[in-house]
Amino acid sequence: MSRLQLQKQLVGLFLASSPSVWWSPTRRRLLSTRSLLAKRRNKKKRKMEKREDLRSILPYLPVVMRSSTLFWPSHVVEALKELARGPLHSHVDSGHILFTAIEDIRNSLSLSSNSLAPSTSLGYSLFFDELMTREESRKWFEEVVPALGSLLLRLPSLLEAHYENADKVLNVGAMIGTGLRMLDSQEAGIVFLSRELIAALLGCSLFCLFPDHDRYMKQLQIINFDQLFASLYEDYSQKQESKIRCIIHYFQRISSDMPKGVVSLERKVLPFEGDADLISYPNSNFWSTSAIPLCKFEVHTSGHIEDQSGEAVEVDFANKYLGGGALGRGCVQEEIRFMVSPELIAGMLFLTAMEENEAIDIVGVERFSSYTGYASSFRFSGDYVDERDVDNLGRRKTRIVAIDALCSPGMRQYREKFVLREINKAFCGFLYQFKYQKYQKILQENGWSSEQFDASTLTYMETSEEEISNHEFEKFQNNYQRMEQGNNIGVATGNWGCSAFGGDPELKAIIQWLAASQALRPFIAYYTFGLEALQNLDELSAGNIFSLRWTCFDVKILSRNFGFDIVQVASWILSQRWTVGDLWNMLIEYSTKRSKGETTVGFLQWLLPSLYGHGARFNSSNSP
Repeated sequence: MSRLQLQKQLVGLFLASSPSVWWSPTRRRLLSTRSLLAKRRNKKKRKMEKREDLRSILPYLPVVMRSSTLFWPSHVVEALKELARGPLHSHVDSGHILFTAIEDIRNSLSLSSNSLAPSTSLGYSLFFDELMTREESRKWFEEVVPALGSLLLRLPSLLEAHYENADKVLNVGAMIGTGLRMLDSQEAGIVFLSRELIAALLGCSLFCLFPDHDRYMKQLQIINFDQLFASLYEDYSQKQESKIRCIIHYFQRISSDMPKGVVSLERKVLPFEGDADLISYPNSNFWSTSAIPLCKFEVHTSGHIEDQSGEAVEVDFANKYLGGGALGRGCVQEEIRFMVSPELIAGMLFLTAMEENEAIDIVGVERFSSYTGYASSFRFSGDYVDERDVDNLGRRKTRIVAIDALCSPGMRQYREKFVLREINKAFCGFLYQFKYQKYQKILQENGWSSEQFDASTLTYMETSEEEISNHEFEKFQNNYQRMEQGNNIGVATGNWGCSAFGGDPELKAIIQWLAASQALRPFIAYYTFGLEALQNLDELSAGNIFSLRWTCFDVKILSRNFGFDIVQVASWILSQRWTVGDLWNMLIEYSTKRSKGETTVGFLQWLLPSLYGHGARFNSSNSP
């Protein structure tokens, strides 16, 4: 018998003595599938460990990673399971006991209690044990706290799912990373977070679970809620209680109905150095020579920015540290916006302080609370049902741009250097780079340079239609409409950089108008918040004047209704066909005189007599 024949016999005997199930095709397929899944899991784990985005944010998250897996320490898992089972098992049925449970979890994460505000435990006890009604407290501890316990147990898996899908959210030719990461200064980028993940992160803030050892050095805001509650005890006020009620209301809502969809948070940067694909940080000449027409200017003498019913970009009068005093004692425009839409707080985790050429754009948050008042009179007034539509990426059509103005600028705000800083800050926030790319494409299709396009725009504004060929006029008009099609998203703003920041309202209004116009926004909706000096601004819209084809006689008639100053300004705009460059040059002339002490009046009041000082530019010969 040959050696080969002997081997075949031995194999046959072995197979005959083995259970047939081990060698069935079904079993082999099952083993093969399990092996494949195991390999895929190991591959994903290895990939997770190598992700730079995760590695950048991991020191600032409460979870830990070992063997390429995110998880809670075992003691934390047990504590969260107890909370999830309800007060009959956890015995957490008061603010005092809740904070004791929080301290136990923090100890399991090796977080020092010394890093929390001294009165934090007293603040939790005050709110949940004294300020809440008995029924509110019962629902909180029986329903909401268990739901939060379950949610936090899922945080590691929510994060892993987030990173598995982070590279698939956007695909525009090249892969664009959207994973949660530290977005440092001068690092343009966007992060997409599911709203369930945001809810879990905010749950960590409520339980004060985020490490805070070097957030200050990193120029990051506080993210735990300890100061929010400590301030309630140390210096009680109704506005501070109302801020916390907004946050608690958010948790009550999401514990019974977890929101779907995503939120995007983007750091926008106007690079100081030239970039072939992006518009760079503009200089004074850029503004002085701009021939872009001024956009429509709407004035709202009542209501709030967030009440606008359209899809306009809502301006957050931001601190350079996103959120300002939202998690402390602050309670003005930015802080109120963060309280009624707590999902905004997620950006405070990873977005460092803004520089002068940066803005932060947030799309997709929901408003949960109604309110009345402002600052010390701020009051939570109940539930708010947000009916905004959702875009094709799953984001609610709420667009918020955070731009920080000069703080306490005094007279330096009138120096050209600082006027330029403010207009570029607003321009960065309002600019939609894709729209600018479409603008450039239109220039290329027509064989025009930027200067030629601007010149054509200016010619159209300064020449009667009969002096331009019908073909060229229609070509320009059609191209401009193509650029605007599907981009009717204006800007909703107000007294940015004024009030607590101390800026000049008239100066800031004109700056924002210029920035919105240059950014090709179709309109700016200005909420005056009661400032009478700005309530006549709506008649400053060049677009309105051109479409109505006013005469100087019309302007005189209007003076009986709108006031002498505003009508004279409108008359000059009508006769001169103002562009962004025209208005900028007038603003710089005024600011120079104001900084030198040559005038002390506001811009609008100064503008009227100054027009007659430019005799060659103002002509009232058409008056009847």
